[in-house]
Amino acid sequence: MPTLTKLYSMDEAAKHNKQDDCWLVIDGKVYDVTSYMEEHPGGDDVLVAATGKDATDDFEDAGHSQSARELMEQYCIGELDPSTAPKIPELKIYKKEQPKDFGEKLMDMAKHYWAVPAAVAGISIVAAGVVYSRKK
Repeated sequence: MPTLTKLYSMDEAAKHNKQDDCWLVIDGKVYDVTSYMEEHPGGDDVLVAATGKDATDDFEDAGHSQSARELMEQYCIGELDPSTAPKIPELKIYKKEQPKDFGEKLMDMAKHYWAVPAAVAGISIVAAGVVYSRKK
């Protein structure tokens, strides 16, 4: 007869966030580590700090040994209900436009910033008029 696994919601697991009542969620499994608090080599504050969230990354970042992974199995009390697991936001990918050549960029700038070429042309005409009038 198969063993039935108890499912816990993330909210339910998060309520157990004290030194005398501490549950962790790691790799989709729920662990009651209350009785292990004093024995934990990293201290009990590390375990309490990992409550209320998916602590998988914290566990992996600490570099636990194979024996630590085997030891944690005795504290497993069930699995996280997948429907209550925190959702990972979907990554949105934006398509970057192909770079334009210099001529296209210059034409785009001229269309958007028509005042600059017009001002240069106007200043040139005035300057030419001043130079012409001084020669007379």
